[in-house]
Amino acid sequence: MERFADVSARLAGLAGAVLGWSPDTFWRATPAELATVVTVLTGGASGIAPPDAATIARMQEAFPDGG
Repeated sequence: MERFADVSARLAGLAGAVLGWSPDTFWRATPAELATVVTVLTGGASGIAPPDAATIARMQEAFPDGG
């Protein structure tokens, strides 16, 4: 089982890269709000698996934080 901290960090990164959300916006959003946005962006698809390590690595390369 994954730890909450690991899952939430991954979700926060995805919300920033894909949605343009700041960390503050992510942490203020409710799970229902995040789910609604994801549902709209995926065309209402359900049962979508979370990204695997290779997908996350590609996203990190494509969207470096520039920090």
